[in-house]
Amino acid sequence: MNRTRWVGVRLLCGGAILAVLVWRVGTGPFLDGLRTVDGRSLAAATAIAALTTVCCAWRWSLVARGLGVGVPLGPAIAAYYRSQFLNTTLPGGVLGDLHRAVSHGRDVGDVGRGLRAVAWERVAGQVVQVFVTIIVLLLLPSPVRSSMPVVATAVVGGALGTLVLIRVLPRGGPSVWARTVRGAATDLRDGLLARRAWPGIVLASAVAVAGHVVTFLIAARTAGSTVSPLRMLPLALLVLLAMGLPTNIAGWGPREGAAAWAFGAAGLGAAHGVAAAVVYGVMVLVASLPGAAVLVAAWVRRERGRPGRADPPGWTRPATRTPEGVARG
Repeated sequence: MNRTRWVGVRLLCGGAILAVLVWRVGTGPFLDGLRTVDGRSLAAATAIAALTTVCCAWRWSLVARGLGVGVPLGPAIAAYYRSQFLNTTLPGGVLGDLHRAVSHGRDVGDVGRGLRAVAWERVAGQVVQVFVTIIVLLLLPSPVRSSMPVVATAVVGGALGTLVLIRVLPRGGPSVWARTVRGAATDLRDGLLARRAWPGIVLASAVAVAGHVVTFLIAARTAGSTVSPLRMLPLALLVLLAMGLPTNIAGWGPREGAAAWAFGAAGLGAAHGVAAAVVYGVMVLVASLPGAAVLVAAWVRRERGRPGRADPPGWTRPATRTPEGVARG
């Protein structure tokens, strides 16, 4: 399946989920969610997003440094805000990460390593999120609690099996498979599992997951839910897990579908789940707006640096040094 067709299939899946939800619960929960959003919830989401973005940028910086394409924390934060905004507003939910990877790779002169750094950084975050979700779902009541021992065993077994497979598979020789195994093993050793990196990666990922969960709990409360945070916690983690599926339309689709199912299975009503997911989506969009400012600032810099561009009114071109002295540009 070529890339264009695969993108079309993913968008079709996201649209189908939304269509089924509208058919089953109507447009009321979507409109109710939009109506209940208020300034306090948006302010809280923006503050929490600032913390989670710094944590994710730090995680990326740690992984990238281990792979030899380090990125300072300040630029990493700006780039991460930009990628979050693009992920939130463009189909698929991964185009922002792809843009971040390619841009950083071009800056350091190695697009391949830039792509791998972002890929491993995202994988690390997803792995921590999965394990946090499994632990919570094992401990707290949820619609899937009865299945969790089997799921946990399968996940842990799969993770251990993957590590063993990487160690025992042949790494010598010029074959594509051997080079891939060597590259993955080296990336894991230097980028994720290095002693100077993995504690920070785990900590940053755990704080980011906690921030996303708290944001969803606020969204559910804003949408009218009155259940305790302890009862809502497993549902929030299930919804967040579904959000990682690259079949959304600017963030919409799997999130609302998972929320409708989880809330319905927990006896809270599918409509309440949809409303909470809608509020969460609006909160995340507003919280990602600093990324739009990063994009605008980058565009302004490119326009100013383009040859032949007239200087804006009141703007003085920086001085340039020549062999004869200082001359105005």
